[in-house]
Amino acid sequence: MSGFFLYRHGRALAAAFIAVLFFVLPARAVTIQEVVSPKGVRAWLVQDDFVPLISIRFSFKGGSTQDPTGKEGLGNLMTGLFDEGAGDLPSDAYQERLDNVGAEMSFSETQDDIGGSMRMLAENREAAFDLLALAVNRPRFDQKPVDRIRQQIIADIKASERDPSTIASQKFAEVLYGSHPYARREKGTEKSLLAVTRDDLLAYHRKVFARDNLTIGVVGSISPQELAPLLDKVFAGLPEKAELTPVPDAKLALGATTSVSYKLPQTSIALVYPGVSRHDPDFFAAHLMNHILGGGFSSRLYREVREKRGLAYSVNSSLIIRDHASALMISTATRPDRAQETLKIIRDQVSRMASDGPTEEELAAAKSYVIGSYAVNNLDSSSGIARTLVSLQQEDLGRDYIDKRAGLINAVTMDQVKAVAKKLLEANPAILMVGPAQM
Repeated sequence: MSGFFLYRHGRALAAAFIAVLFFVLPARAVTIQEVVSPKGVRAWLVQDDFVPLISIRFSFKGGSTQDPTGKEGLGNLMTGLFDEGAGDLPSDAYQERLDNVGAEMSFSETQDDIGGSMRMLAENREAAFDLLALAVNRPRFDQKPVDRIRQQIIADIKASERDPSTIASQKFAEVLYGSHPYARREKGTEKSLLAVTRDDLLAYHRKVFARDNLTIGVVGSISPQELAPLLDKVFAGLPEKAELTPVPDAKLALGATTSVSYKLPQTSIALVYPGVSRHDPDFFAAHLMNHILGGGFSSRLYREVREKRGLAYSVNSSLIIRDHASALMISTATRPDRAQETLKIIRDQVSRMASDGPTEEELAAAKSYVIGSYAVNNLDSSSGIARTLVSLQQEDLGRDYIDKRAGLINAVTMDQVKAVAKKLLEANPAILMVGPAQM
């Protein structure tokens, strides 16, 4: 789940040119360099002179878990305000400068992180980084833009309150996470947003935007020597240490069943099992097992639920990894009169995987797919590479991870996959069902 994503249409022609080129940039091998600025700001760089463009992405640990109680949605609101004026430039003047340099800037939030990105023409990098530095260090949070963006979010919240899936997901989160911050609404509520003041925004910015919880990825036509002083321009003036509120690990309420009654043409079903953290020794074994169970068109769940019985258009399982909770989630939607049948088939397939594990053929095919799809999913564009650089740093995987990844996956044994399947899937899952009452 991500926070309010600010993307302004109608940027200058240069910005449109950037978007097209970044989209079509082909996936290829990357060489990651670490750049350390004169003032000690660190970033990972993939220098790529294929097109004269630069993409920077950065992230601060924090996210919606840092919203004060009673002011939920504060961080999400802030992400909509960075191009609404910064430094001596009010909103219109700042946005005009962005247009003039052909730069695209956006900020977004998750439960664990808040971050931003900018794309620019390489020849305009000095001016673009000047604007980014203003946004990162000196956002204005003027009252008129705050009120306008707040009302946009409140309108979106009110619209989603009539959406059965949104209501059900929130109820499920509350059951699953209990009093943990993950159960809170990332966008907040009308009441909590109306309680947010400019001073709250400034305080949140000060405590989260700091150098010790910052990761940066840069891709494009720029050398380490050219990048280093620009890093200082944007980030060196931030506080040295963040002042984050400690967040405990969440304990999932497994075994709970949540039913939400709505007159809908389909019944949605979700099951949550335990997961693994990114640094768990069983991570790749769980990743492969999940792919075999419900990770694609060749998965067991897809074959049994859709292909053999036509019970659903899609069914999938995925590993959900957050800083303070991990889970394996299975989801689908089916005809209300066949919801219980579908649920039984899913649970039967989960039980089979838990007791028997995959076949040798399934494991070999999963390894081939998981290895081969990485570049397509993570290295297909400059923006995608920049995002991957940030993720690798956040997960402390090392600059050689991309080269080592295939070997780590190929080293996973059948016994490891069977063991992790048993460990995760023998648990009693949390279940959510949303649909007509007769389900």
